[in-house]
Amino acid sequence: MAYDIDDALLDSLNLRRSDGPSGFEIVIPPKSNIAQNTVERFAEERPDHMALIYEDADLSLRTWTFAELNRDASRLAHGLAALGIGRGDRVALHTGMRPETGIVHMALYKLGAIAVTLSQLYGPDTLAHILNHAEAVAIVTQDEAWDRFRGREDEFPALKHRIVVGDALGGEIPFNGLLADGTGANSFAAVDTDADEVALLMYTSGSTGLPKGIMHGHRILEAYVPSLSLVYNLDREDPGSVFWSPADWAWVGGLLDMLLIAWRFGCAVVTSEHRFDAEWAFAFMARRGVTHSFMTPTALKRMAQVVEPKKRWPDLKLRVVCTGGEALPGAVLNWAENDLGIVCNEFYGLTEVNHLIGSCKALYPSLPGSMGVAYPGHATVIVDENGKALPDGEEGEVVTTSDDATRFLGYWKDPERTADLRLGCWLRTGDMAVRDADGYFWYRGRNDDLIKSSGFRIGPAEVEDCLVRHAAVAEAAVVASPDADRGSIVKAFIRLAEGRSASDGLTAELQAHVKQNLAAYKYPREIEYVDSFELTSSGKISRKKLRESEIARKADSTT
Repeated sequence: MAYDIDDALLDSLNLRRSDGPSGFEIVIPPKSNIAQNTVERFAEERPDHMALIYEDADLSLRTWTFAELNRDASRLAHGLAALGIGRGDRVALHTGMRPETGIVHMALYKLGAIAVTLSQLYGPDTLAHILNHAEAVAIVTQDEAWDRFRGREDEFPALKHRIVVGDALGGEIPFNGLLADGTGANSFAAVDTDADEVALLMYTSGSTGLPKGIMHGHRILEAYVPSLSLVYNLDREDPGSVFWSPADWAWVGGLLDMLLIAWRFGCAVVTSEHRFDAEWAFAFMARRGVTHSFMTPTALKRMAQVVEPKKRWPDLKLRVVCTGGEALPGAVLNWAENDLGIVCNEFYGLTEVNHLIGSCKALYPSLPGSMGVAYPGHATVIVDENGKALPDGEEGEVVTTSDDATRFLGYWKDPERTADLRLGCWLRTGDMAVRDADGYFWYRGRNDDLIKSSGFRIGPAEVEDCLVRHAAVAEAAVVASPDADRGSIVKAFIRLAEGRSASDGLTAELQAHVKQNLAAYKYPREIEYVDSFELTSSGKISRKKLRESEIARKADSTT
């Protein structure tokens, strides 16, 4: 794809022309700090510009300008430093889509500490694994979210400080008190971090084992500037822009693809803790003047079911939605562009290496059902199992070069698994696709057992491990089952322990067991009881055979 990007745009997009395969190179300075490149910068350049708007349950608002956001981040940085937290320390964020989350991120980056993102959806098994694996010295949490973990502090031996938004109990530290301790210290300049110094530790599931910690450096936000500028359709200059996403800020979509990039662009972010539903989302966006949003395809599918939203919410200002995490159906793209009258750009990538492929309607047409084309600065190609580039029209694995600008720094404490992602000079994605003669990519599926459901990554091994800890389960195998609404759902095949019988009640009990111990989004939406499993030559349950039979069964049911 030949991009029509004039020289005037290049600097603002962090791009320069090159002789490389994409024709462009993403420019990353040797020194970089996320706080410095966002709130500190705009506290100087546009101090009175709105940065953060929080709508409470009663529709009342709390707001921060960039100057006020930088002030509170500086105060918190002083308070955290007084606790002994500094460069390289891991601090977990468990505060959801609240203002405190953004303030803590900025404070940690100022200190050179590492933000460990935690979803409030996590159950005790997942939360304990992440806190202990990351050796987090502190957690910033919310009273209601933390309440079910109180009394279990002995399970987190590295954790020295529990900082609580709301009612702090016992030895917990009130968040507002810590912020108040920094009053008078309204300035805290970000430390001078290298671009590759670790800033973020994000845990995501893989096809094997427990969730893995993905390390990103301060460089990551600068690396995202060109692709996210395109994803948001080169629409970044309007000072009245308001960004919002229903995606959890604990994950890359809500955090890097919306919150932090909006602040990198100098734009306002609006947020609410209201549980997502399509009717509420339209009303919220109209009420708060949202112009830009990141939504998963699952969220967009639900939005598309609302009848005549433009008539019902005439004040709607939404003009650009970007989407990713799973394939976007062509019918939903047509609805967004033709019925809703917005630009909808899809992008593809992983938390490990992102924005490899996507759309930008301002530069080239979107093709319904396509993943888009390789973004400038990304040498994304299709290869065979040996890493040989394939000609257009042949199916293979999506890969990019091992020096891709958006690459992660590696898996925390796991250099072997980091090395496994390499295929010669390539970084692997595990996703299969075809590229056509015009440069458009078309998704074909996974080459491993990882389950992608509603934009979530779910590892079968962790769900299986949770299921077999239930007394009724002798063996379990978990696979992706095709689903029209979510892309895929988690399906569990279970061989029961001797003396136990299948029933609807047991199915509900097993589903609740996974929800409570892992996370609500990881539970098996379908459970099938079997007498035995087909094994591989090495004596393991063949997930591949089960997955293939599920695909065939679902295909038969739709014909």
